[in-house]
Amino acid sequence: MSARLMQGNEAIAEGALAAGVRFFGGYPITPSTEIAESLAKLLPKVGGTFVQMEDEIASMGVVLGASLAGKKVLTASSGPGISLKQELIGYASATEIPAVIVNVQRVGPSTGQPTAPSQGDVMQARWGTHGDHSIIVLSPWSVREAFDIAVKAVNYAERFRTPVILLTDEIVGHLRENVELPAEVKICPRRVPKTSRAEGYEPYSPDDDLVPNVANFGEGYRIHVTGLIHDETGFPSGSPKVTREAIKRMHDKIARAEDEIIEVHQEFMYDADFAVVSFGGTARTAYEAVLNARKRGHKVGFVRLITIFPFADKIIRKLAGKVKGLVVAELNFGQLVNEVERAAAGQCPVKLCAKYDMTIFEPEEIEASIDELIAEVNGND
Repeated sequence: MSARLMQGNEAIAEGALAAGVRFFGGYPITPSTEIAESLAKLLPKVGGTFVQMEDEIASMGVVLGASLAGKKVLTASSGPGISLKQELIGYASATEIPAVIVNVQRVGPSTGQPTAPSQGDVMQARWGTHGDHSIIVLSPWSVREAFDIAVKAVNYAERFRTPVILLTDEIVGHLRENVELPAEVKICPRRVPKTSRAEGYEPYSPDDDLVPNVANFGEGYRIHVTGLIHDETGFPSGSPKVTREAIKRMHDKIARAEDEIIEVHQEFMYDADFAVVSFGGTARTAYEAVLNARKRGHKVGFVRLITIFPFADKIIRKLAGKVKGLVVAELNFGQLVNEVERAAAGQCPVKLCAKYDMTIFEPEEIEASIDELIAEVNGND
């Protein structure tokens, strides 16, 4: 396929379509609107459905309904809209409904700066909805990777029957690059029941991988779906044992596959005394800062988190045991840095390089944090 000039948001739409998404429900909001606009044009051409709802809550609800009816689904929004979707994201987690939610981050809180980039929704992506729940959060740094991550997000949603957050930002969403998209991608099909209706079908009876094969609505199976804690029949249960086992199973179905899900991009770690940890659009600037630091003779490595959650605890812990210090660069007041510090477990100092003034990083700003950390560590030697 020949190269095309496209935005990151457009690439997300193309990736979702390639992965089999045939239903989009959403509401326009900057800086994510191009995803909706693209799918409004593309979905009807493949027999899909595009629906613009009256608000973000309804958008999330209609997406979950379409998923229960057997469609691969996606919705897209930004900060305020993602906040409104949280109750239904929790419902999707509890009822194990596959869905992809794209968050093209902008400056908050509240209305904030609608057209300016931010990475302030890291913790919201993980813990925005209440209660103990697991979720998968992925973040691209380029237009081509936005396509690839969209495919991966849809596949993970289907494989694990879980909501998946595609956490991008205004930088990547509106970035334009020439990209060559693959003619075919690997697609994960919708799980189907392994027992007939006559064999005592229980929709929430899990497979060996702890994921249930819930039948689609309208296919003749009797299904009960509730946000209440439920047993394998799908009906509510007040049993402590059922509650404990249900919450643990929903956690373990993702935890068991962490080594496969977690993806981290590393460069220059073979000789690194220090490393910069970043993600998304900020990682592009961090990479240039690392190159500049190495040109000046500093042995600095580059670590980019593609999977934000489940967090790369093992990888960060191992790196922290090898280097003298870590810089965490992020467009917020400091969120990812807390996860890095926790995983590093005191093995090395962790320095935050934060920015939250609606402008993107300049390489020199991250370089300054690198230099400060090197001076601090060397001064203590």
